[in-house]
Amino acid sequence: MPTYKLTIEYEGTRYSGWQAQGNTPKTVQGHLLRAATQVVGEVDIGGAGRTDAGVHGAAQVAHLRAHKAVDPLVLSRKINDLLPHDISIVASSRVNDRFHARHDAISRVYLYQIATRRTAFAKPFVWWIKDRLDLGAITRAAKLLEGRHDFSAFSDRRMKEEDSRIVVVERCDAAASGDLILFRIEASHFLWKMVRKLVAFAVEIGRGNATPEDLAARLKANAANVEPTAPPSGLFLEAVLYPGEAFDRPLEPIVPVIRR
Repeated sequence: MPTYKLTIEYEGTRYSGWQAQGNTPKTVQGHLLRAATQVVGEVDIGGAGRTDAGVHGAAQVAHLRAHKAVDPLVLSRKINDLLPHDISIVASSRVNDRFHARHDAISRVYLYQIATRRTAFAKPFVWWIKDRLDLGAITRAAKLLEGRHDFSAFSDRRMKEEDSRIVVVERCDAAASGDLILFRIEASHFLWKMVRKLVAFAVEIGRGNATPEDLAARLKANAANVEPTAPPSGLFLEAVLYPGEAFDRPLEPIVPVIRR
């Protein structure tokens, strides 16, 4: 079957996540399936990452398998014409028919935006923290996450006992930009709500309620999950990487909050 690689951006605020679900019509994948079916007939669409309700996609990758070949630019233009305003295909190409967006990916990059001031314009894209945060402490904590760790303390309890909590974090960074603190993490895969739980703990470190050493201890102890979870509004799937690709984008906001 002709197969296409799609790069998609979406604002997740109105949606129940990426993955189409039987009784939940408002999903990103569901809208793509309905639009693509009107353009080329029956299709199969699979994404590289199953973003949760309210989480955004800056560069989600999906494969689309169709029963007939179409020019990739025509395909994306016609599908975009049928999509809601907050979902858009930004790139499309014909690829090997065996390409699989999730199985072939070698790493994923997530970016979380923490606002240090109230903002009237960017509220759907940040987590506003009223307290003063120690960026240096957050940065030190981020670097401790790099490497191979058991993230049991930062995974959802509803995971099955046989599921592995081991994740190799390629890199993790934090930096200030305008009135934002940015938290970026790259790994081969992520546990359910792992990034949001790590961000919530990083905020507690920034507040002075915990230390980077506390984070390291939780990773080593395989502690039970007792952490709060940061809201989905600040989280973006920033990139999905495949063999031969490198990620060298500067650590910058996806939706800026300018310092006043």
